[in-house]
Amino acid sequence: MDPTYTDIHVRLIGEDGNAFAVLGRVIRALRGAGIPQAENDAFWEEATAGDYDHLLQMVLKTVNCDESSCRP
Repeated sequence: MDPTYTDIHVRLIGEDGNAFAVLGRVIRALRGAGIPQAENDAFWEEATAGDYDHLLQMVLKTVNCDESSCRP
């Protein structure tokens, strides 16, 4: 399954794995790509609605990662 925003890349491997650090990187990437605030808010709501695994699954469904940097 392709992410919603295939042209937005967020690195996971080798970066701070704290949930809020991950959320921050994704939100910054979404804002930087000009994604509307309502969509950023919807991502935040859904990503924080579960556990850490749910957060990572939402990241993978939302933005693109390089194969080597996407593995949680």
